[in-house]
Amino acid sequence: MAAELIQDQLSLTRRVGESVSFSCGGTDQCSNDYVFWYQKKETETFTVILDINKNNGNIDSSYGHPQKDDFTSVNEQNGWELKIDKVKLSHSASYYCSCYKDAPHRGWYLIFGSGTKLYVTDEQVVKPVVSVYPAAPRAHLEGKSSLLCLASAMFPPRVQFSWKRQKEGGPLEELPPAEGEQLELTESGRSAAILLIHQPENSTYKYSCYVKHEGGSVEAPTQQEVPAPAASCPPEREPAHPAALQQAPLGPLDPLQPQCRVKLLCLLYTVLIVKSLVSCCGLSLLMILRNKGPSTNGTHAD
Repeated sequence: MAAELIQDQLSLTRRVGESVSFSCGGTDQCSNDYVFWYQKKETETFTVILDINKNNGNIDSSYGHPQKDDFTSVNEQNGWELKIDKVKLSHSASYYCSCYKDAPHRGWYLIFGSGTKLYVTDEQVVKPVVSVYPAAPRAHLEGKSSLLCLASAMFPPRVQFSWKRQKEGGPLEELPPAEGEQLELTESGRSAAILLIHQPENSTYKYSCYVKHEGGSVEAPTQQEVPAPAASCPPEREPAHPAALQQAPLGPLDPLQPQCRVKLLCLLYTVLIVKSLVSCCGLSLLMILRNKGPSTNGTHAD
């Protein structure tokens, strides 16, 4: 579900005993005065904590949340925010704001923010290391290209990718949504975004990758140039006669042909993704076996 309320804080990191507050923007589109706050822990469902009257900050915490007394409201520049005066380990969770919106021919429905994840730990916030890899044709006949942006070595791990482009001699501009599709992959310690570019013909752009993080926004150190796609596709050849195919010698496969490069790059991306998945599965299995071992020994001892 697309987020309609604005939660700019991807994550917040606090030590036990410190205070924290969660902001929620775009509440002017709410059809009544109440902004609801939900808590979502890793292994639990969404639970309502309370609602805040966006006009005066009054709280209604009659929803039965076990930690309701730990939460208050505070008035900041962007309006009333959800606040925890003294953070506990049990507050580690994602927090979502929500409100009701009334639309013609639809009625009342809930809209949400994208969520802010709270990390309660002594670890320091570390900005990601960002790298962007050269464009590669994905489909020669379609005239599309792809870019890979990798964020790694950060804490906390939550990031958000965005792209900008620059035409030769022109200003840096946001990538129009209609000219790019993005797929994000996340594993322990790193996240990657693959951008599929629908670039206009006769246009060469340089692309920059930006990663939003709690420690600040980080730009990839280099831009990657994507050349203009071909104006038209070459005509398809008529299929050769079977007898001619039998007589014609088969030459060696040219690895520099565009089709071959596409296949090699797709194979490389696939191998990297499969390798990461196998590593995660292996580590999970080892953890299960290691935790199961002491439990089994303890049972026999008893």
